[in-house]
Amino acid sequence: MAAIEVHQFAQCITCHAWNSDHSMVAFCPNNNEVHIYKLFQDKWEKLHVLKKHDQIISGIDWSASSNKIVTVSHDRNSYVWNQEGSEWVPTLVILRLNRAALCAQWSPKENKFAVGSGAKTVCICYYEQENNWWVSKLIRKKHDSSVTSVAWHPNNILLATTSTDGKCRVFSTFIKGVDTRESKTGTTSDSKFGEQIVQLDLSFSWAFGVKWSPSGNTLAYVGHNSMIYFVDDVGPSPLAQNVAFRDLPLRDVLFVSEKMVIGVGFDCNPMVFAADETGIWRFIKFLGERKTPSSGSKYGSQFSGAFGKFYGQSKYGVSNDGVETSRTSGGVHENCINCIVPIREGSTSRTTRFSTSGLDGKVVIWDVQNQDGLLDYL
Repeated sequence: MAAIEVHQFAQCITCHAWNSDHSMVAFCPNNNEVHIYKLFQDKWEKLHVLKKHDQIISGIDWSASSNKIVTVSHDRNSYVWNQEGSEWVPTLVILRLNRAALCAQWSPKENKFAVGSGAKTVCICYYEQENNWWVSKLIRKKHDSSVTSVAWHPNNILLATTSTDGKCRVFSTFIKGVDTRESKTGTTSDSKFGEQIVQLDLSFSWAFGVKWSPSGNTLAYVGHNSMIYFVDDVGPSPLAQNVAFRDLPLRDVLFVSEKMVIGVGFDCNPMVFAADETGIWRFIKFLGERKTPSSGSKYGSQFSGAFGKFYGQSKYGVSNDGVETSRTSGGVHENCINCIVPIREGSTSRTTRFSTSGLDGKVVIWDVQNQDGLLDYL
């Protein structure tokens, strides 16, 4: 089993994030609060409860260098939290949204962050020293539905988004006075703020999680149709491929190396995808243990199998007789995994450890370094 630590922090967790040395974790227990725990001699203790939002917090990100926490919520607001002594002090972010904020992520240089929303809008936020607040520039009229996920390219300029309109898009976020000309590289050197670099119409269903590879050469995102999409040479002529699987849809993805991706979602079990020497991606294995197939016919109609998975199982993964499921009763996660976060050590581009959280209230730390069949892809 690749899971090395399992922590039951709450009944349900919406999202989570780690500080730079991974000694503290911040998460939302499916309400309007952020709970911060710290590890003391093999025991996690609650240190802080951040209370400022009025509705469920839908996104948390903790910057590694500046030690700032950004939170976004269904109340359409965002705050940047700074630690002053033993207290966390919030700073207002001017989002100008009329719908819920759904996700947030710091840029690699941590001089700005992106917020996706239900208002079909992406907010690129940066700090104004003279007013002591964070302001935003909006990318409007590019999405046809809610923006479900955002991901920064390593160059600190390009931003990938996914939406419930089924599309993945890449935008330029260059802001004069915040970004430098030297950081504008490649084919995006002449692009202005909000300019759409590419629109990917690979999915015909809702699109959720999106991530760049460590080098920024490959983009991966997932759809609600049990498919994952990989795009190389993002630009005017991208090279795309997709991998379909028979299990439940994914909600988020993470590159652990240039050739390996971890997907998490409704199957409650992280899935490993990898590229071979020719660059062809395929499904490799589940990280958690799978239930052995029940006796009887191994094959059945596609409809009956899907119907059994969605409607025949209890909320904890117990299946009806004769229906195979990839979930295990009493497994590591017992409900949908909705968040995956890397645990980086040093300056290496590989991420052999990562954490997941889900609707079962658990935060699980995984390690893929010693897994059979995976070393060749790290």
